[in-house]
Amino acid sequence: MNNTRIPVIVIFAPTASGKTALTRELFCKSGSHFILNAEIVSADSQAVYKGMDIGTAKPDADLCKELPHHIINLVEPDVQFTVADFVTAADKACQEIYERGNVPVVCGGTGFYIRCFLFGLPVTPESNPQIREQIKNRIEKEGNEALYAELQVVDPQSAAVISPNDAYRICRALEVFYTTGKIRSSYVVSKQLREMYDFKFIVLEPPRKLLYERIGARVEWMFENGLEAEVRELIQKGYTKDTPGMKAIGYSEWFDEASDINEIKAAIIHHSCKYAKKQFTYIRDIPGSIILPFSSTEQDIAKVAELLICPSKTDS
Repeated sequence: MNNTRIPVIVIFAPTASGKTALTRELFCKSGSHFILNAEIVSADSQAVYKGMDIGTAKPDADLCKELPHHIINLVEPDVQFTVADFVTAADKACQEIYERGNVPVVCGGTGFYIRCFLFGLPVTPESNPQIREQIKNRIEKEGNEALYAELQVVDPQSAAVISPNDAYRICRALEVFYTTGKIRSSYVVSKQLREMYDFKFIVLEPPRKLLYERIGARVEWMFENGLEAEVRELIQKGYTKDTPGMKAIGYSEWFDEASDINEIKAAIIHHSCKYAKKQFTYIRDIPGSIILPFSSTEQDIAKVAELLICPSKTDS
């Protein structure tokens, strides 16, 4: 890597694909394929929330003690954490990690976060308070689904990557359209990688069938390890279905009063599998990316280690 810039390893992989186990093996001295001293910068849009541990599958305390993790447990669930907040926090973390003599490893499955970290934030119009307030009032009266359906008509590209439950991003996309007459997705991220970093970008692609099996197993693990109690505690604290953190998969499903535990579990698995399909949307066509089939086998982990140690054909 070019020493005139901060070297950063970026690893993207969908939910339940084995990212945490991989980083344990590669960057913990106790790992079977330890390659270098690193610290993890989490690119998970839900791991930032405090008290949401089981449903977001955060790394446990023992792992964090051996391998420091950043951008987790930053804010309360009622705080809207934006992609701009992420990029700012990630830049700060990478600089501090590098100054400590370690390598920053940005790792996660929120593709939009990773793309904006790689290329910088898109330039979008300033907020229009009047239009935003009108849209927020409509969401409160008509509900998320009605406004999401409207977004699908006026800006299908944005709707394709926004959750129907995500009132904040639905509101922002509609605000941009009704303020400028342009769809939000027309305000594209730069195609030039940021020059302050020297990136090594790896995309892990598990076989679809295996990924779905792993998602099912993870959801079972969450229920066995106290997901219901975690959600009930958050609700007792006053958080609702409209709380930013509670819109995450694994939490939003609990607000359907007609559902029993098995229905909630099935909904979480279904939504997680649908989300896994969308996660690759923002990380396509990134220069120098290394796309690697990944099944979490010993051979796969060894291959990632080899790619990180040795220059690849895609490196300039």
